[in-house]
Amino acid sequence: VQLVESGGGLVQSGGSLRLSCAASGFTFSRYRMSWFRQAPGKERELVAVINSDSVYTYYTASVKGRFTISRDNAKNTGYLQMNSLKPEDTAVYYCNTDFGNYWGQGTQVTVSS
Repeated sequence: VQLVESGGGLVQSGGSLRLSCAASGFTFSRYRMSWFRQAPGKERELVAVINSDSVYTYYTASVKGRFTISRDNAKNTGYLQMNSLKPEDTAVYYCNTDFGNYWGQGTQVTVSS
C-alpha cells in the first residue's frame, strides 16, 4: 500500500497550489479519503474529507471556502485545491484513507507573507 503526496511548494500569500495523492496497493475507490496537515510544533489536524463517490465533503472551518477536495477514482488519485493561501496554512500536508493506517511522506506547503 502506498500513498504518495505531491504538489507542495513555496507560494506567496493569496496564491494557489494543487496537491495530489496517488494511491496504490488497494481499491482506492472504496474508501473515504482525507487530507491532514501538521505545522511545526503542532499536532496533525484534519483539513478535509471526501467520501468514496464524492457525494459528501467536509472542511475544517479555517479552510472552508478556500480549499476544495476532490478525487478521480479512475486514476486512483485524490486532490486538494488550495486557493487564497495564508501563512497559517504553512504545514506538511498528508493524505489518508479509511483503508488501514497508512500515511505517505507528505508534501511541504510554505506560504510567505
